[in-house]
Amino acid sequence: MRLESVSVKNFRCYEHEVEVKLSDLTTLVGKNDIGKSTLLEALEIFFNSDLISMESTDANIRSGSTDVQITCTFSELPSKLTLDAGAETTLADEFLLNPQGHLKIRKIYGCAAKKPATEIFIIANHPTAQSVDNLLELKERELQAKVKELKLDVALKGNPGMRRALWAAIQDLELAEKAIPVSKPKEDVKRIWEQIEPHLPIFALFQSDRSSKDSDDEVQSPMKAAVSAALAEVQDDIARIQARVRDKAEEIAKHTHRALMTLDPNLASELTPEFTPPTAAKWLGLFSVGLTTDDGIPLNKRGSGVRRLVLVSFFKAEAERRLKTSSRRSIIYAIEEPETAQHPNNQRILIDSFKSLAEDSGCQVILTTHSPGFASELPQDSIRFICRDAVTNWPTVLSGVDVFGMVADALGVTPDNRVKVLLCVEGPNDISALKALSKALHSQDPTLPNLEIDQRFAFVSLGGGTLGHWVNTNYLKGLGRREAHIYDGDVADYANAVTAINAREDGSWGVQTRKHEMECYLHSDAIEAAFGVRVEVNDHPVDGKTTPVMFAEAYTAYRGLGAPMGEKKAKQHLARSAFPKMTAAMLDNRDPAGEVRGWLQKLSEMAN
Repeated sequence: MRLESVSVKNFRCYEHEVEVKLSDLTTLVGKNDIGKSTLLEALEIFFNSDLISMESTDANIRSGSTDVQITCTFSELPSKLTLDAGAETTLADEFLLNPQGHLKIRKIYGCAAKKPATEIFIIANHPTAQSVDNLLELKERELQAKVKELKLDVALKGNPGMRRALWAAIQDLELAEKAIPVSKPKEDVKRIWEQIEPHLPIFALFQSDRSSKDSDDEVQSPMKAAVSAALAEVQDDIARIQARVRDKAEEIAKHTHRALMTLDPNLASELTPEFTPPTAAKWLGLFSVGLTTDDGIPLNKRGSGVRRLVLVSFFKAEAERRLKTSSRRSIIYAIEEPETAQHPNNQRILIDSFKSLAEDSGCQVILTTHSPGFASELPQDSIRFICRDAVTNWPTVLSGVDVFGMVADALGVTPDNRVKVLLCVEGPNDISALKALSKALHSQDPTLPNLEIDQRFAFVSLGGGTLGHWVNTNYLKGLGRREAHIYDGDVADYANAVTAINAREDGSWGVQTRKHEMECYLHSDAIEAAFGVRVEVNDHPVDGKTTPVMFAEAYTAYRGLGAPMGEKKAKQHLARSAFPKMTAAMLDNRDPAGEVRGWLQKLSEMAN
């Protein structure tokens, strides 16, 4: 399951409902004390209530209400649910999805009590027509009675089938948004929720250092997330154990009821066990894994810089691990101020690791930051700017390229005047590719620039970029900086753009690749070193298949993921992992004419 959005209402500073749309990589940006951490903690409460739990004081003090709402919307849902042996159904068949086909789950916390109680609802586009608005709450015999009353031709065994027949018999179901309670459910609603809950993403929150007490739980330790991931990978085994316990309990209850009936038939017409399986948090609580460093010193006794460095290492290792293994259950990493106590080099490693993790189909990353340097390296489509509305003064969340100016002003992001050349490319993948290729060639020929660290060059991603690129583009355009444009050779219209750029009289320069696209400069050895699969790289598509498409097919088959990943995702994987494996010798083999070397020589001339 993939988290599409989260909304909070009456939670701390969010008196009025605020919704945040989430992508694979989402960055909450804003000044201190604006509500960034509040959103992450709301998610921790929704998924776990372990590290942080709802307290009576969490309700907004100005609203007059004591009920806090946290609502999460999910896509990529389970394809089927099994309520009983042979009784399969789907969320769509049970009218448990919203109009967009997503699953919307709302948890309401009653903060009037010292220990807030929790109610859970599915907010769905559900039948509200009289007599069929509560079918999920009816027992089998009650459904059978309705079927017989309407004389429907349907088997009287299997609740999902009877519900479908009853709904189909109504001309107008009067579909409307309805809150269906599942925390204190009746009949199949309970079983449906038990089927949904194990599919919810793992949520791992890493808070910034807020205290250094010896008794403080080392929340920076990645071991809790590691245990959660391990439990997720054996979820099928856990489900079988729970099903076995449920079956045994029901069997004993039936035997007990039969014995009771022989003693006094009037005492009880039925005896039904109410089975409540352990939550994910309870399973997690069974395991405790700590970390010690040199001489057996616990990690939480080391300095904050060391603890955060372990966090850097964890995300780097996890990004590499998830590239090589498959996990059926999704995971969300939420990291508060990851730049804390980290050298800029480590910050860059973190950013690269987060981007790599976010490319995995089962992984999402949510960050918070108020650091200008860290924010300037973030992709534009990841940014969610939290500020206060100029009229109401309520916290609000903005996204899109139009907010870049506000983010730059709020965080103090300024243009870098060391930049001499704006290097314009099609997208972030080309940026990663050119950085890696230039680094490989620079190691052999130091006269060529290493675009990864050379501050004379600022990349401009024409199809998407980072806050830093936006600032440099807008501010430096008026300073007369030269522009270099490198476009893929697969788009005929780019030829006209290159001609226009070269016709300028300001020293700008443009070129198209001779090969089909940037991925054609990869060597098969680099792809194999990164992913363990062999792909034949060609200068142009073969049988209509580009290098990324061929890689996607080979990699998907290698990992056993089913349907091949999309070409966009394949390009991201190659940019992040295969291009960094390139050496000067590999590039010379793939580019014997020295095309890439020529680009770098031209860039060096433009920067001097």
